[in-house]
Amino acid sequence: MLVAAAVCPCPPLLVPDVAAGAAPELDTARTACADALGVLAAARPDLLVVLGPAEQDGRGPHLAGATGSFHGFGVDLDVRLGAGEVQERPLPPSLAVGAWLLSRARWADAPVEGLGVGEPLAGERCVAVGRELAARADRVALLVMGDGSACRTLKAPGYLDERAADFDGQTARALGAADVEALKALDESLAYELKAAGRAPWQVLAGAAENAGLAGQLLYEDAPYGVGYFVAAWS
Repeated sequence: MLVAAAVCPCPPLLVPDVAAGAAPELDTARTACADALGVLAAARPDLLVVLGPAEQDGRGPHLAGATGSFHGFGVDLDVRLGAGEVQERPLPPSLAVGAWLLSRARWADAPVEGLGVGEPLAGERCVAVGRELAARADRVALLVMGDGSACRTLKAPGYLDERAADFDGQTARALGAADVEALKALDESLAYELKAAGRAPWQVLAGAAENAGLAGQLLYEDAPYGVGYFVAAWS
């Protein structure tokens, strides 16, 4: 059963070494992420699953001990997901950021695993995956990595799309209220057009949270660099 969840953005810029001189711009987001992880620890889960968007080679389960790096971003920094034998398959970037957040929080409260979720995964399948995750242990917690639209400004990765602000606003309200049905109802086609990488992970969360009776709190909402970033805690 799902007992807690933390929702965090997944840009590598969240890691100060990657952001370099721009690191202070996301200090507030990092603080909110730390607060959300504190909610996970307080729930005393038996299992923590970190899930986030992934390209084809990073999709599927990642066992404890899986490693990732930020070498591709010009930074000599490696991360490890939980304790276990080192795994050959590297973590996708979103899970590497999640692993960094856990290491920063000195996570030692429960075994950790990862799950890379493909952007094309249909909403119904996302919900089914979430139900399966919630059934993995008596007390399951999720760290859900994902970004909102990438079309909030002219300089955004996806340029400006006037639909982006409304999409992000609806998403922020759903995450802040732990509104499972609103997350299930996110428009898959619109999310794809707006380059919202968090859509599938959020719908996995919705499936896991069915009948869990969790309350939500939105801890952070902003669109630096023209991309929607949200931090929320469910417990």
